[in-house]
Amino acid sequence: MFTSGLLSFSSPNRRNSNDDDDEDSDSSQNESQQMKGAVHSYLEKSIRPFIDLIDTLRSVGIQKDLALPTIAVIGDQSSGKSSVLEALSGVALPRGSGMVTRCPLELRLKKVTGGANWKAVLSYRKKINEFVDPSFVAGPIKAGKLANGKVAHPSNDLKKFEFGDPSLVEEHVAAAQNELAGKGVGICDELITLEVMSPDVCDLTLIDLPGIARVPLKGQPEDIGKQIKHLIMKFIEKQATINLVVVPCNTDIATTEALQMAQEVDPEGIRTVAILTKPDLIDKGTEKDIMAIVHNKVIPLHKGYTMVKCRGQQQIDQKIPLEEATQIERDFFQNHDHFRDLLPSPNKLSEGKATIECLAVKLTQNLVDHIKKSLPQLNQQIKKQLWDVKNELKEYETGPPEDLKGAKQFLIETLKRFSDQINSLSSGELMSEENLFVQLRAEFKKWNDHLNSTKTSFSNSKKLSQKNRGRELLGFSNYRVFESVLQEHVAKLKKPAIELLNTIKDIIIIHLTDVVSQCFRNYSVLQNTAKDKIKNIQLTQQEKTEQRISEQFEMENRVYTQDPIYLKVLNEITNEKFSENQLPFFDKKCKYSNMLEAYYEIVVQRMADQLPLMILFFMLKQTAELLSIDMLCLLDGANVRELLFEDSEVSRRRKDLRERLNRLSAAQEAISTFSTRLEGI
Repeated sequence: MFTSGLLSFSSPNRRNSNDDDDEDSDSSQNESQQMKGAVHSYLEKSIRPFIDLIDTLRSVGIQKDLALPTIAVIGDQSSGKSSVLEALSGVALPRGSGMVTRCPLELRLKKVTGGANWKAVLSYRKKINEFVDPSFVAGPIKAGKLANGKVAHPSNDLKKFEFGDPSLVEEHVAAAQNELAGKGVGICDELITLEVMSPDVCDLTLIDLPGIARVPLKGQPEDIGKQIKHLIMKFIEKQATINLVVVPCNTDIATTEALQMAQEVDPEGIRTVAILTKPDLIDKGTEKDIMAIVHNKVIPLHKGYTMVKCRGQQQIDQKIPLEEATQIERDFFQNHDHFRDLLPSPNKLSEGKATIECLAVKLTQNLVDHIKKSLPQLNQQIKKQLWDVKNELKEYETGPPEDLKGAKQFLIETLKRFSDQINSLSSGELMSEENLFVQLRAEFKKWNDHLNSTKTSFSNSKKLSQKNRGRELLGFSNYRVFESVLQEHVAKLKKPAIELLNTIKDIIIIHLTDVVSQCFRNYSVLQNTAKDKIKNIQLTQQEKTEQRISEQFEMENRVYTQDPIYLKVLNEITNEKFSENQLPFFDKKCKYSNMLEAYYEIVVQRMADQLPLMILFFMLKQTAELLSIDMLCLLDGANVRELLFEDSEVSRRRKDLRERLNRLSAAQEAISTFSTRLEGI
C-alpha cells in the first residue's frame, strides 16, 4: 500500500548503493522516524481539525447555501487526473482512455491511527419517485395522484456503502456513476462522496471533475463538451475553490483547455495550482522548457507547479502496487539529469516541486491556509443567512409536521383557530380593513332611510273612507278601511326587505370566505370544503330567513300595538294630549290621517330593527355556529393527508426555508464547536 508523505517518507536523496555502511543507514532511518513522528503530531493538531470542519459542513449540505473552501481537480481527458488521485488516496479509481469520471467525485482522505484498518464509505443521493398511499402519510404532498390512488412523491434516496477492501473502490465508484449518469458515457452533476480512512493516507479533501472532452464519443450527445464545461464551471468559478489543474508534460501548456478555463475564472492565478504529469513521456531536448514552466516563468501561478510521475498503463498491467510505484517515482526524479533539482530536501517537503509526497503536503497546506483565510467570512455569511432565513420564515405560517400524529394535531389546531376566527367575526371582535359590521350598519341605515321615505300624511283617508264605506250610517267609523290602508302600504316593503337580505348575504359570504382564505391559505382541500359548506349553509339560512320575513309581514297584517305606545306616537304627531280617558271621543274620521300616520310610524320603527336583527341572527350568528361545527366534524375519520394537501409556491418556499434553517443551524453549531476546541489546543 502507498504510504503518503504525511505519515511515512524518507529522504529523496538517500543512498541506495549496496556499499552504504550500516551506521549511516541507521542514522538516516532514525532521523526519518523522528521527523515522521514530529510531522504527524504537528499535522494532527494544526491541519486535521480544519479539514474535518469543512467535511462536516459539506455533510450537512451547507454548500447549497454558500461556497466552501475546497480543491477541484480539472483536466483534459486522459491527462492523468485519476492517476494523481489514485496516488494520493492509495486506492484504484476508475481509469481508462475515454471518459472515466462521469460524476463529480468528492474524495475525503482521513488519516487514522491506533492500528485502525483501512475502511471506505461511498455515498450518494439519487432522486427517485416514491409511490405511497396518501392515507398513510402525513404532511404536504406535491405530486398528483396516480390512477391507482397512490402518490408519486419525489425524494432524495441516500445510498451508502461501507467496505474494507481497497480493491472494491473502482467497482463501487463505477456502479454509482452508472446509476446516476446511466450506463455508457453520459455525465451527471450529482456528487459521489468517497471517504477513505487509513493510516497510509494524507488528510485531504478534493473533488474530481469529469475530464474535458472535445469530440463526442459514440453514444454521447453532440454538446457533451459544453455540458462538461458547464459542470466544471459550477465548481471552479467559486472564489472559495482552489483549482487543481492537471496538465501532461508532453503537451503545449498554453493550449491546455483546463488551464485556460482556470485562467478565465482566476486570471491572476491566485487560487490555481498546476500538476504536471507524465514527465517520462516528454521529448528529449524539451526538459529546459518544462523546467521553465515548473519555475513559474511561462504561465505564472501564485501557488505554482508540481511535477509527478504516477503509474502508467504498463505498470498497471504488470500489477505494480502503489507503494512500489511511489518508490519508482522517487527513483525517476532522483536519477533524472534535469528534474532531480525539483526534489525537496528531507525537512522541507513543502518547498519541493516534484513527487506525490511533495504534492500531498502542498495541497493539504494550501487547503488549510485557504480554510483559515475563508473561515471568518464563512462564519459571518452563515450568521447573516441564518438571520435572514429566520426572518423570512416568520412570513410563512407553520406547515404540518411530516408524522401522522403531529399532522393530526396540527389539523385540530388549524380548525379550532378557524372556528375562533369565525366566531370573532360574527360577534364583531374580528377587525379588518373592510370591517364587517361597518358595512352591515351602512346597509341597515339604507333600509331605515327607505322606510322613512315611505311615510305619508295619509291625506286621502277621507276619499278612501267613502270608497270603502259599508252599510254603516253616515258618521260611523269603518275599521276595515283603516286596516286595508295600512296593509296595502306595509306590503310594499316586502320586496325591499328581501333585497336587503340578499345584499347582507353577499357581504357575509365575502367576509366568511376571507377568513377561510386566511386560515387555510395553503390548503386547497380545506378551502374548497369550507367554501362549499358556507354556500350550502347560507342557502339554507336564506330560505329560513325569507320564511321569517314572510311571517313578519303576515303578522303586520294584524294591526296591533300597545295602547300607551300608540297614544304616545299620536300625541307627538298631532301635538295634542290624547289619553285613554277620552275614548271614544277622538274616534273621528277627521283624525284618520293622523291615526294612520301614527300607527305606520310604529310599523317603521318595528321593521327598522326587527329585520336587521332577524337577518343577523340567521345569516351571521347561526351560519357561524353551523360552519364551526361542520368544520370541526371533519376530524371524525379525517384523511389528514388529503385535508392538509398543499400545492402552492408558499409550501415549496417554506419547505426550502426549513431545510436551509436546519443546514445553517447545524453549520453554525459545527463552527462554534470547532472554535471551542481550537481554543483548547
